[in-house]
Amino acid sequence: MTASVPQVSDLAPVTALPAPERLHLIAVGGSIMHNLALALARRGAQVTGSDDEIFEPARARLAAAGLLPPREGWDAARVTPDLTAVIVGMHARADNPELLRAQELGLKIYSFPEYIYEASRDKQRIVIGGSHGKTSITALILHVLRFYNQPFDYAVGAQLAGFDLMVQLTEEAPIIIIEGDEYLSSPVDRRPKFHLYQHHIGVISGISWDHINVFPTEENYREQFRIFADMTPKAGVLIYDHDDEQVQLVTVPNNPDVKYIGYGPHEHIIRDGRTFLVTKKDEEVPIQVFGPHNLRNISAAREVCKQLGIKGKDFYRAVETFPGAARRLELLQAGATSVVYKDFAHAPSKLKATSAALKAQFPQRRLVACLELHTFSSLNPAFLPQYAHCFDAPDVAVVYFNPQVLTHKRLPPLAAAQVAEAFQRPDLRVFTDSRELAAYLEGERWADTNLLLMSSGTFDGLDLVALARQVVG
Repeated sequence: MTASVPQVSDLAPVTALPAPERLHLIAVGGSIMHNLALALARRGAQVTGSDDEIFEPARARLAAAGLLPPREGWDAARVTPDLTAVIVGMHARADNPELLRAQELGLKIYSFPEYIYEASRDKQRIVIGGSHGKTSITALILHVLRFYNQPFDYAVGAQLAGFDLMVQLTEEAPIIIIEGDEYLSSPVDRRPKFHLYQHHIGVISGISWDHINVFPTEENYREQFRIFADMTPKAGVLIYDHDDEQVQLVTVPNNPDVKYIGYGPHEHIIRDGRTFLVTKKDEEVPIQVFGPHNLRNISAAREVCKQLGIKGKDFYRAVETFPGAARRLELLQAGATSVVYKDFAHAPSKLKATSAALKAQFPQRRLVACLELHTFSSLNPAFLPQYAHCFDAPDVAVVYFNPQVLTHKRLPPLAAAQVAEAFQRPDLRVFTDSRELAAYLEGERWADTNLLLMSSGTFDGLDLVALARQVVG
């Protein structure tokens, strides 16, 4: 008997696979933008990009993935009608020729936060906001979730230990953890990034006036957090530092459909230069980080993890292995009688808390603390008085700034006496040459003395690891 041959009408219909997204990233060389490009390519999208300058490590990472633009600069011809969308980074200008071409073609144009929201519409979104602590809180949550092999996506503003990218976007993960920056979304969208993520669970870790070039008054800056708090949806959760006076002004529990959770520093003890968390069962949990900000960060992360179903004992088991977020009170070198830490600190409140924390952790040792003024706000004469008495904890206080950065940011010159007066510390040492700063630090007495280096920059390329080794000896 001859087998019958199936007819075309008998066969199941063939479903065409959806075409991959074709995405063009303007200003792809930025820290978060090049990570987004890598994450999109990993997800299967066809990705192109452009930028007028691309530095390391973005250049090498993009090249390794086959995503490095063939040449630097802008070219409107790169923007074609067949693109799914264009994603524009904050580094681009409103008159960027590629952006203008995308607008002319009527293409969908996203800022970074708009695209992250679009990619996570069907996920539970946890957004960590605050003037300080948001990277560390985000890193803590990611560490705990990964410790228990929980699936999640994320977008964080720093390279974290153990994570090869700063962005991960998958189809499968039911949740996404987002570091909610309050800075502007794009050159054509002046809304703060964290307003666009539409959180289900929101965190406000603290409010300390920053970004004076965008938010000219403290009230205007604080208002952005009030808007974020008020965006918490029905059945949503808002977790906030209940000791921060500025936070208290914007997190008034005025919505009966929202769950408000306040937190403070985790109960702890310090013994022999080591911090231990004290649980409700009076158990001691040794941790690798320290200081009041980190203790508050741990409390915030614990409350978020509780909302995600992580039990207290499981949280503590994971947090015991947390090494800290890169560049956030990061140990560079340790010796018998001295340690060297660096911290991504520039805001007055963070400066005060970090220097006081290191002094409290090692009360028998001298503390030499060195701050680089690097951001627009920190170098602005109108903002400098915010630093009054924020640098009182160190035994020796040092401030460095590069006059060329002032010129680049179109700010008026600063005199050393003007800086010392702003800090309200007459013995403040001020340097404007990084070589002289290095020579001074190398010549200090380091027995029973710790060094704290604080900056959102690089001290103009100083080899901080080599310096730390010389200090510890």
